[in-house]
Amino acid sequence: MKRPIYFMIVFLISEVGSFDLVIDGIPDEVENLIDTEIDGFPSSSRTRNGRYQRSTSDWGYVGDLVEDDDKIGLYSYKVQSTITSRLANTMIQAKMVNNAKRPQHIVFDVQVPKGAFIDNFTMDVNGITFTSSIREKSEARRMYSQAKAKGKAAGIVRSNALDMENFKTEVNVPPGTRIQFELHYQEMIRRKLSSYEHVISLKPGRLAKHMEVDVRIIEPQGIRYVHVPNSLGDHFNGITTISKGEKKAHISFKPTMAQQRKCPTCSSTAVDGNFVVQYDVNRESTGGELEIFNGYFIHFFAPENLDPLPKNILFVIDVSGSMWGLKMKQTIEAMKAILSELRAADQFSLIDFNHNVRCWRDNLVSATPAQVEDAKKYIQTIHPNGGTNINEALLRATFILNEAQNLGMLDPNSVSMIVLVSDGDPTVGELKLTTIQKNVKQSIKDEFSLFCLGIGFDVDYDFLQRIATDNRGMAQRIFGNQETSAQMKRFYNQVSTPLLKKIQFNYPQESVSDVTQSSFHNYFGGSEIVVAGKVDTANLQHLESVVTATAANAELVMETLRDVEELDGFMKKDKYADPEFTRKLWAYLTVNQMLAERNTAPTAALKRNITKSILQMSLDHHIVTPFTSMLIENSEKDEIMLADQPKDPRRGCCSGTLGLTPNAPDNNKGIPPWANVSAVPVSFMPEQRSPPVSAVSINRVDNDPHFIIYLPKSQRNICFNINSDPGHILNLVSDPSTGVVVNGQLIGAKKEENKKLNTYFGKFGFYFKNKGLKVEIDTETITLKDGSYSIMLSWSDTGHIIRKQLLISVKKESNVTIRVGEEMSFMVLLHRVWKNHPINVDFLGIYIPPENQFSPEAQGLIGQFTSEPEVYIYNQRPGQTPEKPQATMEVKGNKLTVTRGLQKDYRTNRVFGTDVQCWFVHNSGKGFIDGHYKDYLVPHLYSFLKEP
Repeated sequence: MKRPIYFMIVFLISEVGSFDLVIDGIPDEVENLIDTEIDGFPSSSRTRNGRYQRSTSDWGYVGDLVEDDDKIGLYSYKVQSTITSRLANTMIQAKMVNNAKRPQHIVFDVQVPKGAFIDNFTMDVNGITFTSSIREKSEARRMYSQAKAKGKAAGIVRSNALDMENFKTEVNVPPGTRIQFELHYQEMIRRKLSSYEHVISLKPGRLAKHMEVDVRIIEPQGIRYVHVPNSLGDHFNGITTISKGEKKAHISFKPTMAQQRKCPTCSSTAVDGNFVVQYDVNRESTGGELEIFNGYFIHFFAPENLDPLPKNILFVIDVSGSMWGLKMKQTIEAMKAILSELRAADQFSLIDFNHNVRCWRDNLVSATPAQVEDAKKYIQTIHPNGGTNINEALLRATFILNEAQNLGMLDPNSVSMIVLVSDGDPTVGELKLTTIQKNVKQSIKDEFSLFCLGIGFDVDYDFLQRIATDNRGMAQRIFGNQETSAQMKRFYNQVSTPLLKKIQFNYPQESVSDVTQSSFHNYFGGSEIVVAGKVDTANLQHLESVVTATAANAELVMETLRDVEELDGFMKKDKYADPEFTRKLWAYLTVNQMLAERNTAPTAALKRNITKSILQMSLDHHIVTPFTSMLIENSEKDEIMLADQPKDPRRGCCSGTLGLTPNAPDNNKGIPPWANVSAVPVSFMPEQRSPPVSAVSINRVDNDPHFIIYLPKSQRNICFNINSDPGHILNLVSDPSTGVVVNGQLIGAKKEENKKLNTYFGKFGFYFKNKGLKVEIDTETITLKDGSYSIMLSWSDTGHIIRKQLLISVKKESNVTIRVGEEMSFMVLLHRVWKNHPINVDFLGIYIPPENQFSPEAQGLIGQFTSEPEVYIYNQRPGQTPEKPQATMEVKGNKLTVTRGLQKDYRTNRVFGTDVQCWFVHNSGKGFIDGHYKDYLVPHLYSFLKEP
């Protein structure tokens, strides 16, 4: 008779719930266990169906195990963790044995840090090994269904909303069974309050014959200090050993069985808590540390010794009835301590809310001792009661900040923030969470940050995370107990000292790609910003970064230069260092960034596109995310178990297989090769010359605005500038036959330079009359209009819009491509400059391939060259400078003096550009273009050019 075997597996994935896995049958190999035992373990192996049964004799002597009443012995409990440049790879292994004379459950139950990615799980039952693989969710379910139909032992998942951080496996096994569990996960150790803190949950549940925690730290920057607090209690004083070198450290915790006991005669273990390792690294460069290895770079940025920026802070406190008792008492205690820490340069106010909203002050006040003391007295008088009106409370807070800004009451260098403290969902006023999120986003307008503290488990923490992330902040859950006050103060301390704002990371675009988030609203003292990307180390000797930011007393430009091979020798010599740490860190940051972007995606189409990218990353890097499942199989792959992530009933998580629209192209299909440029966001960088890069010949308008017309027959580039006034709209293409119009509106610099006001294109309008579609692109948004229908993306998005066979593809902070079937394509580049630059402004450039199928009737500053004119250039002679010779050009019956020079193509490098040789026509292209440039001025963004 078959003995039943059951599994329950619970995973914590970043921002998702946990789940159980249940196995209905017993694998054939485990069913036929032999009867001969030594010390409770099978002593030999036998074959079944010609297959050899592997033994687990490598455990060695397993006597002297201490068993509870259930006769289950824990032979060993081992944790190994290696931290390589903040990336922690952790393995938890437990070896257990059922010494009872009856079948019973053996449980492997461990805590996984929130935000960690599980990447492997194996289980060995009497030498039969089950290993894991990551699959797309629907594929894993299909394989499960097939296995189930064949009567094989397979698993299915059930949601478990009670414990969001457990990984739990429960196996019902026969007498004498040896079983080994091994779980692997990876996480990036975040810096908080000037320290990295690596937390390992250590809850074996019983005495272990062998117990060991082994942590190794490898930090190329150098280790400043290592500290292991007594988090497991005084019982284990003196057991932990620490050895520290310049760049490496080793921490070992190996309590004997006697040291594990709660008391000398106890059979229960005192090991029940978190093993914590704290450390920090050396920092030499204000611009941060660049670590480059195996084709990836990681940029760690944590400047110190800066004066704090003044802050404008509004505390929004839930005082509804559910806060009664200990939670309110602890909140008041924390708020009194927090108010005492406000600096003299800070401004603040308090809002408390239940079904009503009350303000301690209707406006911000300076944090003088008298005002702080008065605020403490006000806090002390709060008595919780009533419902919860989160929407009105947050809108009142944003109104106070917006009004203060409009009245000029805020220091331009200050940082404004709202801190929300709540323990429940809205019960009064606006109840729909998506509407509250939208209302707050519209009110904040990316000007302030919102930080959320969720107390207890009744609050919808996922909502707090979304609304905080959507508004440049973060959320944290704290427990409603005696530690509430300390947790609140610790959270506040993380955001109490803003040192920089408007931080922008820049890298040479010809050398890097797939860069993670590189623009940040604030940097807080004691934290760290981490940026990662891919780098072409084969063709690069050094990688340079430039970081721009606003500090308390200055605008900062911080540069860092690193040899791309600097780490090679160090990494190859250290046998413990993870050679894949840069790739894993990049994947970790990218997936978490996409998960956050998905939560705040403004459209369903964009959300589906992000989901597709997350899925591919999960499969490529073998990590469990909300859109993948883990299959656990034996070596013959005829026994399958499914560890799945169910839909979150509160969030309605989407299924794994998602697309933009039926038969829609993927991210790169449908985008012409000439437009497939890097998507690295870049802002202001100091001017310097980049090496020449070959460019595809194309018609383009960029910068001031510089026109470059490529003539395919003569294989020449002809250039000219247009000097017109801000607000004027120039027609670039006007083709009545195909119904296509492209117009550009000029904007001016902030002020004149050398008695001249430079102009740039700040907006483009595309009109596809035959489709009834209009596309408007400016430096903030991209909008598609179809009659009364419109859809908008911002430059901070990455996504596609498809309508009537017109594809608009947006690469975040980089470029927009428009493709009309196979006939036409356009690319618009975004040029971001330093916002506080005294002269320059953000602007756009446009690139139009000559292969576009305009009609012979096409007109416009670019469209007229669809029919290529005959051009003769001769009598080349020295110009005013040796590098700019002159020549005579005959075109359209005109003889013109032209100058040989260089213009910039910004498709492959939006900061430095690529030099392109061309013959320059003076006087706004007079003689080369038909008529005068003023003939191309049109009244509206979608106007056709009037017939001559």
